[in-house]
Amino acid sequence: MTTDHHHDDDRLDRGLAFDIGHLMNRRRALVLFAGAGAGVALAACGSDDPEATTSSSSTSTTTTAATAEESGTPAGAIPNETAGPYPGDGSNGPDVLLESGIVRSDITASFGSSTTVAVGVPLTVTLTVTDSDTGDALPGHAVYLWHCDREGRYSMYSEGVEGENYLRGVQEADDDGKVTFTSIFPAAYAGRWPHIHFEVYESLDLATSSGAITATSQLAFPQDVCETVYATDGYEQSIDNLAGVSLESDGIFSDGYDTQLAAMSGSVSGGYTAELTVPVTAT
Repeated sequence: MTTDHHHDDDRLDRGLAFDIGHLMNRRRALVLFAGAGAGVALAACGSDDPEATTSSSSTSTTTTAATAEESGTPAGAIPNETAGPYPGDGSNGPDVLLESGIVRSDITASFGSSTTVAVGVPLTVTLTVTDSDTGDALPGHAVYLWHCDREGRYSMYSEGVEGENYLRGVQEADDDGKVTFTSIFPAAYAGRWPHIHFEVYESLDLATSSGAITATSQLAFPQDVCETVYATDGYEQSIDNLAGVSLESDGIFSDGYDTQLAAMSGSVSGGYTAELTVPVTAT
């Protein structure tokens, strides 16, 4: 079992400006939510016994519906979240965005001096970048995506994988605003709900030159899928870590996660697909 080094790492202080912006964005969203008569739902989110559905078969196919707005009417920009202490974008140590191999769809293997492949349950991640005001797709925008491996380690930072850069990659959005990454299902480490980090840039050039970031956020996974994946070999440490946290208690998702919860389909044997619409403020 790998020793966990994370705990509150993803809540690392990013400065007053970030904190104020983050709180104001979330406070505004909560005010709107309350105005829609959601007091009962908010009370339920604070329950000590959140509803959970567990699948016991690794060969069954799971489909989890997205809970975000699907009517075509923009529901506001994706919440801005911390990038955590392991972004690899130059803001905290190494900068993988300046490496020529970072633009890729398959992020399972390291590139450059290492070709180590991260192992785990196959996962395809598709994000659709849209204009938060109009709902239109934003082709040409770029997404930098990264997450931990099956042991809960972040390449470039964690002990034993400092020389790796797997599970990190950049994609340019196609005509439909979509980017797709081939990866593995990440672990749950102590203190955090299973998640994926991503940054959105206005262009591929900005992404690969560590330019201005349009949005920084995180994708969350549904509980039933997490429990099914973590029952498989190699994810043993994630079972206890998942049991120690919930979406309602997680330091990032506890103030609302509907727009960050991925729509899931697939199975352990065939691999999973996670889909999320990412509305951002277009300039």
